[in-house]
Amino acid sequence: MSESLRKTKEFTQVYKNGISYANRYLVMYKVENGLGKNRIGISVSKKVGNSVVRHRVTRLIRESYRLNQDKFFVGYDIVVVARAAAKDKQYKEIESALLHVGKIHKIVKEMIES
Repeated sequence: MSESLRKTKEFTQVYKNGISYANRYLVMYKVENGLGKNRIGISVSKKVGNSVVRHRVTRLIRESYRLNQDKFFVGYDIVVVARAAAKDKQYKEIESALLHVGKIHKIVKEMIES
């Protein structure tokens, strides 16, 4: 189960105290929150595009996380920042980028290949 980070103060706390890793499309900040759940925030700046483009990217990131949240370890505040390169990408590319940056952070469980 996950919640959203909504307040500027919550985002600022993650930026200030968290660690970040990035790939071509996304930057992910994480900090432990001591709760039994993850809280995720998504940030897409005007550099990415107009409001239609930004909302599309936000929805893709949110849906990627929602469908894969069982793969993430719990107890973190996570902020995902979209880079300008993410604006023309399809769902699969965003999902792959999200899981990749999660693995770099070591908050995605390694799946056992059968």
